[in-house]
Amino acid sequence: MDFDFHTDCFDGNFISTCAKYDRNCTIFMNYIEIFLEALSAEKGRSKKTLESYGSDLSHAEQTLGNLINVTADDLQKYLANLPDKASSVARKASSLRGFYKFLMLEKIINKNPAAALEIPKRQKTLPKFLGIDEIDLLISSAGDIKNSVRLRAMIELLYASGLRVSELCELPMTAILGDKLLIHGKGAKERMVPMHQSARDALSKWLEISDAPKNKYGVKYVFPSNSSTGHITRDGFFKILKKCAVLAGIDPKRVSPHVLRHSFASHLLAGGANLRAIQTMLGHEDISTTQIYTHVLPEALRNTVEQHHPLGKKK
Repeated sequence: MDFDFHTDCFDGNFISTCAKYDRNCTIFMNYIEIFLEALSAEKGRSKKTLESYGSDLSHAEQTLGNLINVTADDLQKYLANLPDKASSVARKASSLRGFYKFLMLEKIINKNPAAALEIPKRQKTLPKFLGIDEIDLLISSAGDIKNSVRLRAMIELLYASGLRVSELCELPMTAILGDKLLIHGKGAKERMVPMHQSARDALSKWLEISDAPKNKYGVKYVFPSNSSTGHITRDGFFKILKKCAVLAGIDPKRVSPHVLRHSFASHLLAGGANLRAIQTMLGHEDISTTQIYTHVLPEALRNTVEQHHPLGKKK
């Protein structure tokens, strides 16, 4: 039977049609790219997540050859020989599982070599966070930095709302809804997060002096820049925050945007906040991700239970 590339590969059933002809054809079949496109279109995965998947699968392909032809033993040996730390190996194994599950669903393969793949257990590391007094020092020291009004607004928002650094840097003007922010997080999911008065005041001062022109896509960012993205970059904010830590007398190794996010969650939990509420504000898909904070402040949590639980005050 004759095969017409343009007719058969673009009739809405690209993968199944091409797979019927030649599973090893590299001219027009790149299963990794197709898998990544599906993750982007159907799952709404972020650019960073797609890059991680692509990197993991490309590394496996370079080591093992065509991933369509590998066996379960091949995959297990590949993971066993990786020199990376356990968390990195686990991520690569997760990427392979997702890839082969996709190939099974698309009927490109009829046996999943990753079905029984043993994934090394991740080493749980407790999140790092700053004390409340250190947060105050950091905010105060922002006044000694160039563009201090912008920096203070960014630090206040991170600590007040627990935003991811990408969510903060890419925050559009349309996200500001009074005393709340409408955040478009991972997986194209939306969540509403509050801002306390101090954060609102810092943001208002910044917006009074900032010039937020629309970029080529018609988007006005809260923290604009002359970069190609139209907004301040993660790296740019990271460097400024490190400088601020030095001025505050805090070891810069202990300070990062993610540490401020952890501090937000840890301090809320220590103050008796509901774990589900913290999960919602952080944008965690699974409550188990949020539960790691319960291991950070055991003494504070014990005191919270004793103070607020109906039976906690009984001797």
